[in-house]
Amino acid sequence: MTETIRLVLVDDHCLCRRGLTELFDHCYGISVVGGTGNASEVIPILQDTHPDLLIMDLRMEPVDGLAILDQIRKAAIDTPVVILTMSDSESDLAAAMRLGAKGYLLKDMDPEDVVNAVRRIAAGELVVAPAMTVKLMNFLQHGQQEQVRKNSLELLTEREREILQHLARGESNKVIARTLDISYDTVKQHVRHILFKLKLASRVEAAVFAVEQRASENRVSTGH
Repeated sequence: MTETIRLVLVDDHCLCRRGLTELFDHCYGISVVGGTGNASEVIPILQDTHPDLLIMDLRMEPVDGLAILDQIRKAAIDTPVVILTMSDSESDLAAAMRLGAKGYLLKDMDPEDVVNAVRRIAAGELVVAPAMTVKLMNFLQHGQQEQVRKNSLELLTEREREILQHLARGESNKVIARTLDISYDTVKQHVRHILFKLKLASRVEAAVFAVEQRASENRVSTGH
C-alpha cells in the first residue's frame, strides 16, 4: 500500500460524497481519488484507480450497497470495502461481513473517529462502529457455532445422518421408526445423540440445521 491512503467514495447522495471528500482531503495522508452514486460506475472506477479502500453507503437506489459489494467480489476485485451507513441493523452488519466488508461504520460517528477507523482498516484491521461491537460479537459467535456444527456432522453415524434428513422433512419419531423399520425407542435414542453431537437444543433446531445444510450443499454443487 502507498504511503497515502487512496479512497473511492460511493454514495447516492451527492452532498454526502462532497462532505466526505472535504473531510478526508483535510486529513494528512488520505486522498479521495474517485466517487460516484451510480452502481454501474463502481467497478470501472475501481479498475481505473486501484484505490486502497472503497467507502460505500448501504442504503442506495436503485442498487444497494450489498448488491454492489457482491458484484465487486464476483468481479475478483480485492479492494477492501468499508460500509458507512445509517443502518445499525445486525442483519445488515452480518450480510456485509459475509460479503467480505473490512469495516462497518455509522454516519452518526464523530468525523475524527471515522478518519481514525479508516486509517486502521487501511492498515489491515477489521473495524466496526463502537455501537456495533456487541452485534459483531453475536455474528462471529453464531458463525463459530455453525462451523462447529458442520464439523460435527462428521461425527454422525450413517444411521444418524439418515434420521437427520427425516427430521428435516418434519417427520415424527413414530413415522421415522415405521419408515426405517426400527423401534420407536431406537429413533428417540438416535435423536438424542444427534442433538448432543450437533450441540442443538431441540429436534426443531436439528430440522432447521439439516435444511440449511442441504441448501448450502446445493448452492456449492450448482456453483451459486
